Amino acid sequence: MNAPEKLPLFTLSAWSAAQLANVENALSRWVACPSDAPAPAGLGDAMRYAVLDGGKRLRPLLVMAACEAVQGNAQAALRAACAVELIHAYSLVHDDMPCMDNDVLRRGKPTVHVKFGQAQALLAGDALQALAFEFLTPPDGSVDAATQARLCRMLAQAAGFQGMAGGQAIDLASVGMPLTSEQLHEMHRLKTGALLQASVMMGSACGAATPAAQDALRDYGAAVGLAFQVVDDILDVTADSATLGKTAGKDAAQDKPTFVSLMGLEDSKAYAQQLLGKALRSLDASELGHTEALRALADMLVNRHH
Repeated sequence: MNAPEKLPLFTLSAWSAAQLANVENALSRWVACPSDAPAPAGLGDAMRYAVLDGGKRLRPLLVMAACEAVQGNAQAALRAACAVELIHAYSLVHDDMPCMDNDVLRRGKPTVHVKFGQAQALLAGDALQALAFEFLTPPDGSVDAATQARLCRMLAQAAGFQGMAGGQAIDLASVGMPLTSEQLHEMHRLKTGALLQASVMMGSACGAATPAAQDALRDYGAAVGLAFQVVDDILDVTADSATLGKTAGKDAAQDKPTFVSLMGLEDSKAYAQQLLGKALRSLDASELGHTEALRALADMLVNRHH
């Protein structure tokens, strides 16, 4: 009798390297590539500067991991992963501008408006947002029309007034104002959490999952989305700019409400761990058989140092 075949141990670094290679290659080919789809008047340079060569790519990884969990269409997931990253990149371009957070450092390099000017930065963000939805609607038949429509709707809702843009509006209106715990949670559920949760749900939409599994993945996405922001608030006061690749301490300098300012540093750290536990329990409840990447990403996200 033959011994049972041993399954290879899952390692996040190896899995991420393979996924990120596909994502980076696709972004390089699809985002205003000079040889394939050049953009006029230097706009393509600003777009590519905003997207390529930097960032944790957490949102694309969540898309790919969720697709893997439901054994879905990898081609659809790759397009969804790139589309989510374009929405994230455009939001950073606009968020860094003088009319918003007025920051000069992002991903360890000058922000887009510093490098290319405010008008070009504004247009680059606009163009990236539109391109994201072009990614989700390929004309080659690789993604069926129903899946295209679901993905577009999910991304639009997560990016718009019911999600990221709405949360940013609350953030700008809250500078210098004390927020209750409920108000702070709602702001970050929209501003940061909506797009992270959508990354998970868009990945799952590339395959088939039971309603119970979808609910569990939605709970997982909500938990990791909030945990990401809690850890971001912690790192803003504990890490330096060189480590973060962006300006450290800017939340306190701008008198913005954060989890640390509301709960304190140690309680914020404990809360992040509670959210990690909630995310992992949600994956248990999903009863899906391929959740190793989602589990490892949740742990990495909470215990990261930048």
